[in-house]
Amino acid sequence: MNCVIENYEYISDITGKMREAAALGEWDNLIELEKQCSQRVQIMKQQDIAPVDEPTRKQKVVLIKKILADDAAIRSKTEPWMAQLQSIMQSTRTEQQLQRAYSGEF
Repeated sequence: MNCVIENYEYISDITGKMREAAALGEWDNLIELEKQCSQRVQIMKQQDIAPVDEPTRKQKVVLIKKILADDAAIRSKTEPWMAQLQSIMQSTRTEQQLQRAYSGEF
């Protein structure tokens, strides 16, 4: 099998697992999978430079569309979680500032 396609299939598999982890709220697993994905992308950047034939190009397009769809699904789960986390952190900072202000610390 074509090495380029194998790389895209690997990324597609990982992003599918990432989508599932995000849907289940398995954030630690999602982070680990993202690391694996990132490592493979770095490898791919070095290997995916040669022109490919038409069937391989079409296969790449299908895989890239799936990867992008998975990415969108992951973001739809992680962005609200990140916003909630940011809100909690901001609330904690505000609370700490108020405590310092009322206790005379600056």
